[in-house]
Amino acid sequence: MSGLIDTFIAPPCYEQIDILYQDAYLLLINKPSGLLSLSGKDPQNRDSVHYRLVQQFPGCALVHRLDFGTSGLMVVARDKATNAALCKQFSQRVVTKGYSALLCGHVLEDSGVIDAPIAKDPALFPLMSICAERGKPARSHYRVVERFYQQTEMQAPLPLTRVELTPETGRTHQLRLHCQQLGHPIVGCDLYGGRLWPGTEQTPRLMLHACALDFRHPVSGEPIAARHASAF
Repeated sequence: MSGLIDTFIAPPCYEQIDILYQDAYLLLINKPSGLLSLSGKDPQNRDSVHYRLVQQFPGCALVHRLDFGTSGLMVVARDKATNAALCKQFSQRVVTKGYSALLCGHVLEDSGVIDAPIAKDPALFPLMSICAERGKPARSHYRVVERFYQQTEMQAPLPLTRVELTPETGRTHQLRLHCQQLGHPIVGCDLYGGRLWPGTEQTPRLMLHACALDFRHPVSGEPIAARHASAF
């Protein structure tokens, strides 16, 4: 993807980062929607989770990221040794992540698995694509929590489905792409059809929230089961 320029400029994010837990080794935070995880190259994209936290916790490092529009749980290392230990847990796929999302339409099945490989394509930048030939394996589980109708001012009630999503892998845009593949894009998704359904055009954010994060404390070895309910 050399030569491609990312022209995205993040609008100001006025919401604060909630620190849900902290000790001498790590932080558990709730990231607001509309905040970058890491600062971009453009000076206008300096504001980010890392930029804010490093002011208060010098030397801290992000173990993983959430997309700009995604809110929810993140674990942040406060030193290099903790960062290495937590990164190892993520790379070995012993960390379990759970998400809450609102999908366009009513999902027919109560649960299921989406198994669709994801590839980078310079011609589509910044989008990713489903590609059996060039894609890396990607697998996500979904479970329907509720199906309902949301009233709109100008149109018929909007059918929506609230789901729990559990990714086995961590590909870029995986959950957004997999929900699109399911035929029910995430409400508010500007990249994969979540604002194309009638009644969703003015949705203020991506309706995707990291609500569960299970891992082991890198020093004590104790299991940590973090939970944070979504605001939608």
